[in-house]
Amino acid sequence: MLRDRLQHLSRHADDSELWQIGHGIEKEGVRVTPAAAVSQTGHPLALGSPLTHPYITTDYSEALLEFITPVYSDISEALDFLNTLHAETVQQLPAGEAIWNSSMPPVLAGDEYIPIARYGSSNTGKMRHQYRQGLACRYGKAMQMIAGIHYNFSVSQKFWQELLTVDRSEENITDYISAGYLALIRNFRRHAWLLFYLFGATPALDDSFFYGERRHSLQKKQSHTLYHPWATSLRMSDYGYHNSVQAELDVSYNTLDRYIDCLHNAIAKPYGPYKKFRSGVEGEHCQLSSNVLQIENEYYSSVRPKRVTREGETALQALHRRGVEYVEIRCLDINPFLPLGIDRQQACFVDTFLLYCALENSPMESTAQRAEIERNLTTVAIEGRKPGLVLEHERKERTLGDWGREILDKMAPIAQLLDSVNGCTDHTEALKAAARALQDASLTPSARIMARLHNHSFRDVFMQLSQTNTEHFRTLSVAQEQHQHLRNLAASSLAHQSQQEAMDTATFDSFLRDYFANSSVLDR
Repeated sequence: MLRDRLQHLSRHADDSELWQIGHGIEKEGVRVTPAAAVSQTGHPLALGSPLTHPYITTDYSEALLEFITPVYSDISEALDFLNTLHAETVQQLPAGEAIWNSSMPPVLAGDEYIPIARYGSSNTGKMRHQYRQGLACRYGKAMQMIAGIHYNFSVSQKFWQELLTVDRSEENITDYISAGYLALIRNFRRHAWLLFYLFGATPALDDSFFYGERRHSLQKKQSHTLYHPWATSLRMSDYGYHNSVQAELDVSYNTLDRYIDCLHNAIAKPYGPYKKFRSGVEGEHCQLSSNVLQIENEYYSSVRPKRVTREGETALQALHRRGVEYVEIRCLDINPFLPLGIDRQQACFVDTFLLYCALENSPMESTAQRAEIERNLTTVAIEGRKPGLVLEHERKERTLGDWGREILDKMAPIAQLLDSVNGCTDHTEALKAAARALQDASLTPSARIMARLHNHSFRDVFMQLSQTNTEHFRTLSVAQEQHQHLRNLAASSLAHQSQQEAMDTATFDSFLRDYFANSSVLDR
């Protein structure tokens, strides 16, 4: 299948419309004090409303910034815009604050020092805040302070139409595109361990992450530093985004309907232990519901099928009504050695990897195969740099190195094709860099971090890197036109939030009842 599809597409290498790739980047980062502690100040007013600003918002905490770029066909333009968002934000931060340039949190002093993000008094703003209260009750605040990079990726409709032709499929184009993205996701899940190895940047963490009762088996290194000697991404391990309740959902990516049903059922299914969280401080509910998931975004996964929602729609309704529009890659750690946490070379590799996942044959997953996938991901997250590491491949053992080289070999003609289309050598060079890292684990970000931690603590190393990166953005010149555009957006976002608050007439309880009544409808 891969060869036939590539041969067909190669005949259209000069068709620019065919090769339009959509890129969008979401980057999180905690605002910290000079002591590497979570900032206790609110989201800077000069940045606008985190509820309604399209590009600068907050994730879980008032201190957890989130930058969102528009969709660009040129990844360099997305990175340039992300660069501008960082510079504009840093120049509005309180004196002494920096943006923490690691996916694992800074020094945590307890739940009371992790302020949950607030979005004003509108019902939508209250819902966002209450959803985050539910996350705190269910999983603890420490886990919610883990940050990362989300990479949004899409290909053109013409790309899918050409594949439909070569596959001789009789599906309508909407269903074929959705099936194509689901196939990409299945292959991504099978091979995402390679991204963990190449780009994982969380082999260690600060011991304050376990300020609660949570047990661990990590080793101690230097003051306040915990690590695993071969880890690549503790963020993507059981120490990071993991929940035993969600692990039992066994979400299927075989068809879009099956995926939607799995999450829809989890949102509707009561979970007894969560009922104790129903009432919070001062009579407020501390979660949106006591079901397995409050909303679909609560489901932790390394990749998601996505569709831009319309007003009044939930994410699942948008997928059900109009199909998959793009995929969101959620497993990329922030690279602390890069000001943005990601660069063009990594993005070129990810583009090539995702196209490989889209073009390669992608069998349906069984429950047993999904379990095998999860074991491989966990193994590489914890022990990815271990010499001779063995993974499971179709119920057989295979070394990470051999399997990784096979994947890179299959990606090579795709990289060459992308270079031909774009008039560059960037994708081939990205594969060469990956091959070197596969051969020599010391070249990976996780190994480079461990080398830095040899004589210094986690908090000291990352505070120094964060201050250096923040100072880089503080002195960066933003074009006057871009600066004024962002200032205007900040002002209009505050006005928009005020308008929403003034227009709300329904009580919050009735708003929530209407929301869940509407979200339960999938137009079947």
